[in-house]
Amino acid sequence: MNLLRSVFFALLQTALTIFFSVVALFTFPFSAHTRYRTITRYNHALIWLARAVLGIRYVVEGREHLPTTPAILLAKHQSAWETVAFLCLFPPVSPVIKQELLKVPFFGWGFRLLNPIAIDRSAGREALKQIVAQGREKLAAGFWVLVFPEGTRVAPGEKGKYGIGGGWLAAETGAPVLPIAHNAGEVWPKNAFIKRPGTVTVRIGPVIDSTGKSAAELTRAVEAWIETEMTRLPPAAARQ
Repeated sequence: MNLLRSVFFALLQTALTIFFSVVALFTFPFSAHTRYRTITRYNHALIWLARAVLGIRYVVEGREHLPTTPAILLAKHQSAWETVAFLCLFPPVSPVIKQELLKVPFFGWGFRLLNPIAIDRSAGREALKQIVAQGREKLAAGFWVLVFPEGTRVAPGEKGKYGIGGGWLAAETGAPVLPIAHNAGEVWPKNAFIKRPGTVTVRIGPVIDSTGKSAAELTRAVEAWIETEMTRLPPAAARQ
């Protein structure tokens, strides 16, 4: 049954991606915020389909921690689910992504108009400078910045090396930091075609004030909170 659901979902996702990539091209003359509101209808549609077809639901805990000013979101990275859902669950977000994603046919065309921070991850310190320069602009324009500090998706129960890019941006701009834990990888596994029904828990942590803190200090604080909370999240399949 999960295989049939996953096949049906993949077909619908492909059709949606092609349709919204064309829609995205027509938003080019509009402001960044107008483009964002229009293009992320794709994200809303995909998350709705994930619920209706795959049985993947979600709950969000800790919304009371969201500040009133743009912040830097530093989140666990397990799945493709959060790359889609977080653009629905939070205020307008500018995600930090690898440049190669913009070259993906259809998907990359729309993503380019979503105001991301696209970096060359092999560039080392130059990539950090790019995150700070573009991140400062995005924050000033009212966009929150989304960073997955592990850089790549990791399987449930595993931990990647936390990079300092998001912490560096926070230290340089003084923007508040929000750590985020979730267990999407349990129902939408990394690189897996077959998805499983269940409920993703997204847990938002208390704001971490970046004032007077170094990038390393902020990164350690985020890592400690996220990895502790990962052990406390309920199994994703527990709330079907």
